[in-house]
Amino acid sequence: MRDGDPRWLKRFGRGAPAEVRLLCFHHAGGGAAMYRHWPQLMPGYVEPIAVQLPGRADRFAEPPFDRMAPLVDELIAVITPLLDRPFACYGVSMGARVAWALAHELRDRALPSPRMLFVAASIAPCLDDGTWAWEGRDDGLEGYVREMGGTPAEVLAEPELLAGLLPTLSADLTVLSTHGFHPDKPLEMPIRAFAGTEDAESPPPRMDGWRAETSARFDLDPVPGGHFFDFDGEQQVIRTISHDLA
Repeated sequence: MRDGDPRWLKRFGRGAPAEVRLLCFHHAGGGAAMYRHWPQLMPGYVEPIAVQLPGRADRFAEPPFDRMAPLVDELIAVITPLLDRPFACYGVSMGARVAWALAHELRDRALPSPRMLFVAASIAPCLDDGTWAWEGRDDGLEGYVREMGGTPAEVLAEPELLAGLLPTLSADLTVLSTHGFHPDKPLEMPIRAFAGTEDAESPPPRMDGWRAETSARFDLDPVPGGHFFDFDGEQQVIRTISHDLA
């Protein structure tokens, strides 16, 4: 498909292709709909394309990935038709790690690489020590979901809805905890990291380690708020990405 598989790639009404594409990756347990309004908020020279992983929303019946390598393999097959135009990647939390792993694999296969990598709410890969905030909790995965925020109140209030979310979330988090990837050399593209100033899991000092993941320029932007940015924080992110890609 010339424009990519519509199951995976959501454009949310944007018209003609722009000068640069922005592939947007959602957080664990999330979906592409978190980027639904981005086409209306970004300038015309940027085309945001939200990636929808299996196991959620209109892909709920498909089994989610629980390992990074096969996920990245499939992503490369999906985005190959899009590599005829400059592109960048933005990922939130788990999505940041998926975008990072994708960038490495594209380079290793001598395929076109992102112009820039934008990461948000994800500790630097170099800080991985095999311990994960969602493991070994007395209140289980449900407690982790409630603590992190970002899940709609109506989902948390309905046991059946919450039970439907947890298997996909568990698979997404397993993608992270089983990755164990330690590249031989850093990426060559600029990286900009966005860190919530009140994010207990991924505060600015823990995101500053992303500077070790590139031999090019690195910038760290504090964003007011916690792990999931509010509207004002998201606006800051959109403005900065748009400026960087101008």
